[in-house]
Amino acid sequence: MADERFVQALLLRLDPAWRRRSYAERCSEIETFAATVGAGAGREQFMQEAYSTIGLRSEGDLLLWRMADRIEDLEETAAAALGTGVGRWMSVSLSLIGLTRQSQYVRRPSAQEQSLFAGERSRYLVVYPFVKNVDWYLAPLEERKQVMAGHMKVGHRYPQVRQLLAYSFGLDDQEYVVAYETDDLVAFQDLVRELRETEARRSTVRDTPIITAVHRPLPEVLGLLAGTAP
Repeated sequence: MADERFVQALLLRLDPAWRRRSYAERCSEIETFAATVGAGAGREQFMQEAYSTIGLRSEGDLLLWRMADRIEDLEETAAAALGTGVGRWMSVSLSLIGLTRQSQYVRRPSAQEQSLFAGERSRYLVVYPFVKNVDWYLAPLEERKQVMAGHMKVGHRYPQVRQLLAYSFGLDDQEYVVAYETDDLVAFQDLVRELRETEARRSTVRDTPIITAVHRPLPEVLGLLAGTAP
């Protein structure tokens, strides 16, 4: 893959009326949808993970965390998923798009700051849009580097939390997509609390909505939605 890759957090909301369909209809539509999504994940240079947000967010139930070299792959696979099986009963409630790029503030990212699509998946994914104020961008680069060094120093004290930052300006409403992966949400909250006390926090304009999702195989998420999971 190229260094610049498109990242998308795609949050889908299920129409509650679907749950009132027959058991046979629900099972059939789950199978069709899962097969379509799985076929999309088989594309070259395309990766996708499924997460449950059932009961965790009112906006949606299924989070697809996706990466591709081409934005058309994100578009085409989303269209295919929404046009088949239970996907026909789903709507997009949130879509965050960004590009992974070389940071201005570090020469080489650490293992904590590598792609969240590599290696084993952690249990939880936390993703949100992020916007900084104008004064941040007008400040000298060296000053911003110093502020970010303090920010990253805090992050490195929590090796159980990995991060991905994607650049959204010019592509989406937010300026960044920020994502964290961890097996320990308590440690993650401790990290966030510490980060709120760093100088970098002064430049924050918006960092909501915060989507906390549980990593599960897609059939398992769909089974929970259908009431057919064991």
